[in-house]
Amino acid sequence: MTELLATAHAALVRHGGPGHGLRFGLLIVVVLVVVAVVLIQRQRRKDRTTMEVASPTAVTGDGGTSVAVVGLAEPIPTGHYHFGDLLRAEWTKLRTVRSTGWTLLITVVLGLGISAIATAETRAHWASGPVGQHVGFDPTATSLIGIFVAQFAVGALGVLAMSSEYSSGTIRTTFSAAPNRLRVLLAKLVVFGVLAVVFAEVVSFASFFLGQALLTSPATHATLSSPGALRAVVGCGLFVAALGVLALGLATMMRFTAAALSTFVGILLIAPLIVQALPTSLSEEIRRFLPDRIGAAILTTTGPSPFAFSPWVGLGVLALYAVGVNVVGAVLLVRRDA
Repeated sequence: MTELLATAHAALVRHGGPGHGLRFGLLIVVVLVVVAVVLIQRQRRKDRTTMEVASPTAVTGDGGTSVAVVGLAEPIPTGHYHFGDLLRAEWTKLRTVRSTGWTLLITVVLGLGISAIATAETRAHWASGPVGQHVGFDPTATSLIGIFVAQFAVGALGVLAMSSEYSSGTIRTTFSAAPNRLRVLLAKLVVFGVLAVVFAEVVSFASFFLGQALLTSPATHATLSSPGALRAVVGCGLFVAALGVLALGLATMMRFTAAALSTFVGILLIAPLIVQALPTSLSEEIRRFLPDRIGAAILTTTGPSPFAFSPWVGLGVLALYAVGVNVVGAVLLVRRDA
């Protein structure tokens, strides 16, 4: 575990070589597979239960006529809904689905757990490590390293927030009750976006305080007043939330959970490995636009790489990605059948 954490730290903060990136990628893939399997299996069981309740059942009457009896007690009312009504409906859907609670729990466990292990191991081996290793040490980045694993859980939640409605068929019910699809999508984005920002910020600040508490003397530690620390903690939470919104947009475009999750993982893990295989001059110019390099610049307090955007510019680029994907998803949502 110590070697994997050191590899993750080098890959994210110091942009280690291909071997480091590959090993870190394999670690994330394993974590993601476990998360995805748990969430998808639980969602499928819930979907099957929903479909069994709502599906019509054939009943034979006295005259031998087959009559369809629907599980719903009465038809869903249609009409004009205010945006506040849509917000309440989306919040109800999001908070009552089991996958939401499990995903948030996984985010806490991964975010705090890995950050605690990384900082504790750093403190335990501080005195025995070479002096040169202490030069340029970034305590803020070390305490926040778990966020870059928890980002996959938030991305999975963003995907499920939309794709689960397609898999269960409840999206038809939603659009029947509220025919304005753009307003429904906007309400879903607002509700999920606020939840993602609040929760990611809470985990980011908790990881920072826990990590710094474990980085006791003689190890170098930081406070929120340290140069760049507050910016890194706040920016880290916004980065994770933006990735979650991006994942929701991918699910709106693709509808299917597996396809959206695979694309999300490919953007974060596979794309950097492919770009890294290109000639160095071309690779560095392209990688500054990838989310992994943007996140590394936000995480560090020692200054971004010469081949990276500044933290806030990079966050703006990522926000444009999320907006662009959701705009494309909105266009497809309006044009396609539910």
